[in-house]
Amino acid sequence: MRKTRYAAVAIAAAAALTLSACGSESGSDSGSTEGAGEKIRIGIKFDQPGLGFKDGSEYTGFDVDVAKYVANELGYPEDRIEFISSPSAQRENMLENDQLDMIFATYSITDTRKEKVAFAGPYFVAGQDLLVPSDSDISGPEDLDGKNLCSVTGSTSAQKIKDNYAAGVNLLEQPSYAECVTAMQGGSIDAVTTDDIILAGLASTDANKGKFKVVGNTFSEENYGVGLPKEGGIVKCEDINAAITKMIDDGAWEEAIKKNTEGADYTFNAELNPPKMDACA
Repeated sequence: MRKTRYAAVAIAAAAALTLSACGSESGSDSGSTEGAGEKIRIGIKFDQPGLGFKDGSEYTGFDVDVAKYVANELGYPEDRIEFISSPSAQRENMLENDQLDMIFATYSITDTRKEKVAFAGPYFVAGQDLLVPSDSDISGPEDLDGKNLCSVTGSTSAQKIKDNYAAGVNLLEQPSYAECVTAMQGGSIDAVTTDDIILAGLASTDANKGKFKVVGNTFSEENYGVGLPKEGGIVKCEDINAAITKMIDDGAWEEAIKKNTEGADYTFNAELNPPKMDACA
């Protein structure tokens, strides 16, 4: 159990402090335990370019950068982070089953999810938008009548446009957003829809740079939060919120967005971002 493991760490730390107090003949800090503690387990996406992406042993993306910053503020440098794949459908179960300590994975805060898990943040406010070819004249969902719109199988994003904006749009589904973008590059798709920063991440890949643009006309709000166990977690919501606020204030937050969406012709919604932290429950 996690509690047992943390007790062991505490005992080891106390012993190390005792040794440090005794010192050594050479005067060196032989009792230092920096980097030797238990790792923190952070859930991210492994297949979302620009947000959470695993390439060999490297992890990149905005979610990853925020996670690293927050973890470091909590006392966990990068070498004490264990990144774990957290598919959307498994996030609640992974937190409930003590497989993770935190989740940074485009995890929208909703009342339904709050029944099972706790949230810190938000660290970003996304909105549903459109990705189109760079020379497209589509400027919003109202322009999609008679057009081919792609989203991921099972997603409600495309249906929302058909129901509320463009009844005559032709909905097409693919297993992933990357496949939607490939189809658009081939000319069979006019637009792809999901959260704006996810679209920006797709457009910023080396294969797609300069070919597509995010329209920049969001029509929903998705508050990306840090998922936490409902109870018994090792980190506190208040500490995470303080770390996110510090990241925003020192400029690292905006720099992380720019770095991970470079080449996507994307600007985040400045009316909603940087976000204000929700009160911790």
